[in-house]
Amino acid sequence: MSAMTRARGWASSLAVYLEYRTIIMLLLGFAAGLPFLLVFSTLSAWLREAGISRTDIGLMSYVGLAYTIKFLWAPVIDHIRLPLLDRALGRRRAWMVLAQIVAAAALFGLSLQDPAQSLMLVVIFALILAFASATQDIAVDAWRIEAAPDEKQGAMAATYQLGYRIALIASGAGALFIAEGVSWSAAYFTMALLMGVGLAAALLAPRVAEAEAPAIGEETVERFVHRMHADGRMARITGWVYRAIVAPFVDFFGRYGWWSLALLALIGLYRVPDFVMGVMANPLYIDLGFELSTIATIVKFYGIWMTIAGALVGGIVTAKIGVLRALLLGAIAAAGTNLVFVWLVFQGADAAALAVTISVENFSGGFAGTCLIAYMSSLVNHNFAATQYALFSSAFALPGKLIGGQSGVIVDGFSASEAFTRPFMDMAAHLTAQTAGYIPFFITTAIMGLPAIVLILLVMAFQPRPAASPPPAPEA
Repeated sequence: MSAMTRARGWASSLAVYLEYRTIIMLLLGFAAGLPFLLVFSTLSAWLREAGISRTDIGLMSYVGLAYTIKFLWAPVIDHIRLPLLDRALGRRRAWMVLAQIVAAAALFGLSLQDPAQSLMLVVIFALILAFASATQDIAVDAWRIEAAPDEKQGAMAATYQLGYRIALIASGAGALFIAEGVSWSAAYFTMALLMGVGLAAALLAPRVAEAEAPAIGEETVERFVHRMHADGRMARITGWVYRAIVAPFVDFFGRYGWWSLALLALIGLYRVPDFVMGVMANPLYIDLGFELSTIATIVKFYGIWMTIAGALVGGIVTAKIGVLRALLLGAIAAAGTNLVFVWLVFQGADAAALAVTISVENFSGGFAGTCLIAYMSSLVNHNFAATQYALFSSAFALPGKLIGGQSGVIVDGFSASEAFTRPFMDMAAHLTAQTAGYIPFFITTAIMGLPAIVLILLVMAFQPRPAASPPPAPEA
């Protein structure tokens, strides 16, 4: 193949990124990523600066469970058509527009609050924002799948991720810069205005043919309904429930047997150290005395690029040494790098130490995340890929978020115990009981990574190859 031919091939491959729908995907990715940090780390920084206790900040992280359980109302978005908006925009874009309007309204509502005076209203608006954002994710993913053929889905997904990461910079570093330069109210009001990017993208997005939910396992469903002696409406309901909920579980447990429980436990425990540690990261920076502009520059801007670098390296390592070995390296790195935060506490408000900490932690987090995605993808049956992957995604996020909600309680408990804080305070004069309480906390989060490491070693040593999915039984 000549150099000219290869160059034309590359040009043809890259041309997809200049297509209209791909550019719309970039903007929708931005809209999807914008609310995420505004109900997590950015909000926790605002709350801590307002004097809210770490216990309450930890409990606030539970609003993010909306992202974890969004599969529960995805069927509603798949089947219910919104009056007026559906006729004008189509089902996917109608739900996008509604979700974006609600998210912008919630951000505007947050911009009017003072957490020190109206914490309950902050909780309510954050909860609305989280559910609206999760709903937008469902609609955007559905539009992406239906808007492009299979050969262009890679480019659509890559563009979505780019827009999402740019939004994380805006809602992380950007919001903190605005908060320090003007006010937190101005920061959240600006984010509400930026939701207009997604609204414009949804309105300008081409209307696409909307697929109906596939009839997965149709023969099995028919046999099941026949045995239940169901007919008419009950048969349709029974068939839908079986296809959407029962069949993916039957397939997964049928292929892996009792090992399925170990695999689900591995997935659920894998990122627990990162999830639990992450809730208290911003309160730590505030308590150590870092300025918001420093946090914005190092954590929210520089840190995102380190995460991207770790993710790319994770993909290369997975291809070189295999999924399970890479998964083990990721688990060790994710747990071990929690100890870098112990070192940061001893360094105090040192920007260079913060940069080192973020470099190590974010790189390892990106690496581990890629390894886990590759592993979860390797477990799915392609006939049930979407449903099983959604279930795995929920399994990996739920335990960490549930425990993470108690992270403030853990830190406050350590801080209140002189037995835990006094030895560390004697080691560094600048430490107070408040900051010394973080040290045993981060040691604890590192230890939380050990069960996942043990499970990976067991799977590597003893897990049998999965059984093939059984063919449909003949009709009775």
